[in-house]
Amino acid sequence: MFDMMKMMGKMKEVQAKIKEAQDNLVNIKASGEAGGGMVTATVNGKKEVIDLSFDDTLLKPEDKEMLQDLIVAAINKANAEVEVLAKEEMKKSTEGMIPNIPGLDLGGMFNG
Repeated sequence: MFDMMKMMGKMKEVQAKIKEAQDNLVNIKASGEAGGGMVTATVNGKKEVIDLSFDDTLLKPEDKEMLQDLIVAAINKANAEVEVLAKEEMKKSTEGMIPNIPGLDLGGMFNG
């Protein structure tokens, strides 16, 4: 027989695990480089830029546009990497708690 109270308890447990995993995304870090390492951006699992460094030779006024492009590229690479890491972390945190239902994508729940 279907036990609704047990099911509700399980859902609350899943929600708590997801919330905890989302809160821990701040601890996941990934870096992206552009311009052969001339620009490096580091982001956390919440896609916040936490560090940005670039080669001093890029500080010439005539290189301003190139520096802007390299910064954007480095941040985008770091965000792509951290998204993969964050999804892996969320999957590990909820493993065994959410059934694997074909066609059910809960990825949107992981964008805390």
